[in-house]
Amino acid sequence: MVSLGTLWLPTLLSAVAVFIASSIIHMLLKYHSKDVAPVPNEDRVMDAVRGTPRGVYVFPYAAGMKEMNDPAIQEKYKRGPVAVLTVLPSGVVNMGKTLSQWFAMSLVVGVFVGYILCHTVPAGAEYLGVFRIAGTITFLTYAGAEASHSIWAGQPWSNTLRHFIDALVYGLVAAGVWGAMWPR
Repeated sequence: MVSLGTLWLPTLLSAVAVFIASSIIHMLLKYHSKDVAPVPNEDRVMDAVRGTPRGVYVFPYAAGMKEMNDPAIQEKYKRGPVAVLTVLPSGVVNMGKTLSQWFAMSLVVGVFVGYILCHTVPAGAEYLGVFRIAGTITFLTYAGAEASHSIWAGQPWSNTLRHFIDALVYGLVAAGVWGAMWPR
């Protein structure tokens, strides 16, 4: 059995590989440019939500199924718009903080991939065996939540498909690191 502590280097390098792949996808390939669009009457919408605390909101809002069946709420749904609104803090996005959090998440993913690998793959396993398991775990981790964004929050399925492609790339690069660095 391989101990998790001995896997610190592939954990770190898999996170670095995912971070680099993500940077290439988002800065060079730019196929995520269609993920969002400007809202019509942007200034009026911004004025209407200004002062709303940071959070995720839905409108029309119903506190439960009983309220959801209220004719007044039903009319609001019919009249529209129906939306999920995420409000971030005012100010320029702090990319350093955001990228640091992304890298930290990639490290956490690497730790869990290593944890599962050390309990399922023996030392000396062949590259492809490690690659398959590490790639599958990594793909599922990055892709797993995306479908729920389309199901529950209205994210277009085309966005989710692009995120699935990202997750596949992340799974492949991380799997390559894990396969190459697995203890022999």
